[in-house]
Amino acid sequence: MRKIILILLPVMFFAQLVLAQEINSRVRIQDNQLPTTIDRKTFRTLEAALTSFINKRKWGNDDFQPNEKINCQFLINLTKMPDLNFFEGTLTVQVARPVYQSSYVSPIINFQDAAVQFKYIESQPLEFNENRISGSDPLASNLTAVVAYYVYLILGFDYDSFSQRGGDVYFQKALNIVSNFPESGKLTGWKLIDSDRNRYWLTDNLLNNRYNIIHDVYYTYYRKGMDKMYEDETTARSEILNALVYLDNLSRDNPNLMIVQFFMLGKADELIGVFKKATPQDKSRALEILSRLDITNSNKYKQELK
Repeated sequence: MRKIILILLPVMFFAQLVLAQEINSRVRIQDNQLPTTIDRKTFRTLEAALTSFINKRKWGNDDFQPNEKINCQFLINLTKMPDLNFFEGTLTVQVARPVYQSSYVSPIINFQDAAVQFKYIESQPLEFNENRISGSDPLASNLTAVVAYYVYLILGFDYDSFSQRGGDVYFQKALNIVSNFPESGKLTGWKLIDSDRNRYWLTDNLLNNRYNIIHDVYYTYYRKGMDKMYEDETTARSEILNALVYLDNLSRDNPNLMIVQFFMLGKADELIGVFKKATPQDKSRALEILSRLDITNSNKYKQELK
């Protein structure tokens, strides 16, 4: 009977496969800093190829309905071309998570990776194999390795925000890429010695038992806080404050920890909106903590939450 159904309904079966994908990404490549002699069509082709690579690949075991897909943006800003077909630049990843019972989306990732290098020839296939990260050409494979790394982080943070430690399996997949990165003297961003703010350290912060509280921060902030704002604003705000207290304690015990700064990126306006209606006591407490956690926006917090 199953064989008959599959024969009679091939379109429906294909549609179910399409629905399984988890990510709905927009990819943009900025090339205005590169020499004018380079054919810009190359980068439009790469945009389309990366969009297909991200959106059509099955990254995990769960099936996602269209309305459940995670919306995100990948912005690659190419700044140099040291060699023929070899490019350097930055990658900005932005992801916003829908808040339950509202049209509002809350930023969950707003991060710029400053060390992206790769080789690309127009129309070359994009390959990625979890068991062979370097592929046949490490310089070419680095692009898909970096993108896949951030896709796994996107899934990890999303799952963490809905269930306690729900993202572990995806953070482990990201670690696998870091541990087996495409190795070449031209590639950086993967090793602990490259920088104190790179893919190695971000993954270490997420999987090091010393920093386990960060997963409670994400779950408390989003599931117990933001998702409950429609139901009980006072209690939800209290949970968001609890998440900030956890984060502040983590930061005090481990100064200059990357994941703390990573969490705070892009959240200033949201947090101001959350605590503007707080009691004087909670507003004062939030201001104290936020001024420590997010020094860049400390004056903004002081002005808006006074």
